Amino acid sequence: MRRLGLRFPDTGGGAERVGYIIMSLGLMMLGAVLYEFNLAMNEVAYWDTRIASVERRVQRTTAPQGTSSSSSSSSSYAGRDMKQEVKKANAVMSELDLPWQALFDSVEYAANHDVALLSFQPDPAGRMMRIGAEAKNIAAMLDFVGALEREPVLKDAHLLKYEIKRDDPHRPVIFLLTAIWA
Repeated sequence: MRRLGLRFPDTGGGAERVGYIIMSLGLMMLGAVLYEFNLAMNEVAYWDTRIASVERRVQRTTAPQGTSSSSSSSSSYAGRDMKQEVKKANAVMSELDLPWQALFDSVEYAANHDVALLSFQPDPAGRMMRIGAEAKNIAAMLDFVGALEREPVLKDAHLLKYEIKRDDPHRPVIFLLTAIWA
């Protein structure tokens, strides 16, 4: 068998240089990430300190004070402010406790390829929502309203108004409806 003469080109260390460049870029990226992490941790520490000082101030204002008139008027004013803040926080919490995911899932499930949702306006206080949509035809619109009626999360889906777009050759129907969620 004949000898095979293989000649490998001399790279001259070019691959090593590329490796070192890539490694140094990686180290610089690591440094940037660590710097951003440090900034984020400092911001978290700042807000933790800020929250702790607000909590201490709240405890001081709600703690029993002396009988001087100026301290009692300022504490009653602070107490009213605190009650308003608590009411606002409770309102936000009650809105967050609503079954948002089930509501969105039911509307998404009721919609089909013949209906396009244009607007979705929930009213958490009244547990009502207004939906604006566009359907290909009146039958698709009525099917959508019926599908919303059949959803267990929703009840009393009513069509408020509709309009057939006569300037469009496909004559789509734009409509607005309301529904109450259970």
